[in-house]
Order: sequence, then C-alpha cells, then structure tokens
Amino acid sequence: MTSHSLPAADCSLDAPEVRSVLDRLHARASRQKAVFLGIGLEWGLDLLLRRKPSIEEEARRFKDILIPLSRDAGTFAYLVARSLRARRVVEFGTSFGVSTIYLAAAVRDNGGGRVIGSEIEEGKIARARANLTEAGLGEFVEIRAGDARETLRDPGGEVDLVLLDGWKDLYLPIIEILTPHLRPGAVVLGDNIKTFRRALAPYLAHMRDLRNGFQSITLPLGDGTEYSVRL
Repeated sequence: MTSHSLPAADCSLDAPEVRSVLDRLHARASRQKAVFLGIGLEWGLDLLLRRKPSIEEEARRFKDILIPLSRDAGTFAYLVARSLRARRVVEFGTSFGVSTIYLAAAVRDNGGGRVIGSEIEEGKIARARANLTEAGLGEFVEIRAGDARETLRDPGGEVDLVLLDGWKDLYLPIIEILTPHLRPGAVVLGDNIKTFRRALAPYLAHMRDLRNGFQSITLPLGDGTEYSVRL
C-alpha cells in the first residue's frame, strides 16, 4: 500500500510515527509557557519606548519557541482540510511544523497534494523539515524560506485552504496576496483572534466585509479561530 492510497477508514493522525512526533512537540510546547513571560517583558519595554520591532527581530525572539496550534485546533484544521478534499494548502507561519503535520496528514489522506509552508527563521525551517520527515509526511510539504509577503505570492495553483498563524500584523497583507488564488468555497483559518484583538482588528474587518468576497465568523476554538469562506 502506498502513502497515496490509504483505505478510507484510515486517518494519518492515528499513525504511530505521526502521533509520536505530535505528542513530543505538544509536550515541549506546554513546557515553554514560562518563556513567554520573558518575551512579554520585552514587548512591554517596546511599548514603553514606543518602538516597533522588525519582523526579523521578532522571529529571533521566538527562534526556540514552538508556538503551535493546540491539539483541538490542529485536529480541526485536519478535519476542515479533509472535508474540502484539499490538495493545495497554504500555511503562513510554519515554526517547528506542528500545524504543518496536521495539514500534511490531511493532504495525504485526501490522496496527495501539497502544503506550502512559510517561515522566516532558518533554524525553525530545518527543525520543521526534520519533524515532518520523522512523521513520514515530508513528501507532501514545501517550506519556503523568507518573508511570506514575497514567498507566498505564487502558491503554484488554486488554493483550497489557508492557515494564518504567523505574525499578526501580516494576516491582512498575506490574505490580500492569496485571495486571487483561492477557489470558490476555499476556507481561511486565522488563529489567535482573541489574544491579539487589536493587531488583528484590520484583518477581521476585511474578512467580515462582504465586498472583499468572504463570509466569516469567530469560532470558540483555542485562542479564537476565524473561519472564513471564499464566496
């Protein structure tokens, strides 16, 4: 049996190699919560000094931190991708590849396709690729290095699903870049909606304005997940 022809009853999330990698990464993420306190102090100092760090500077701050989707949010992303029979998925903010594993598992179970990931921190790219290889899903993923406003301009075809989980100030410019590539009925998932209300206010306003071609609602999943459908 090839990886492209799994029986309909099988779910790649239940494969031992996938479950093992996800368990390890989610456990590591839960142990890192204290690290966010130090970064929070740096953000507080930025506000006090009225300075805005660059995307590259922020990426360096988080270079050793996973910041993944929760298990529930990851499973939800998998289910959405399966329901869409997604073959081309775009992910903004790959980090260590946790969410990418959920998406790649869905693409494999859909019969094949591609997850186009994006990550600006080189060290994270290497570790994400290693994690995907260990989970047996590397062949379904392409991680593009650099500023996503450039690397995601051409996703290589019609897009079925987008996951936004990178720097919050970039959600809006990224979705504006990707919108022409979204098929009717494509879904956009935006993570951390409740945690970053101010930063994501322009994004929410855009996705909830029918003139921009989306219908959108916030789901009470994780830190708030914006579920948007391309009309």
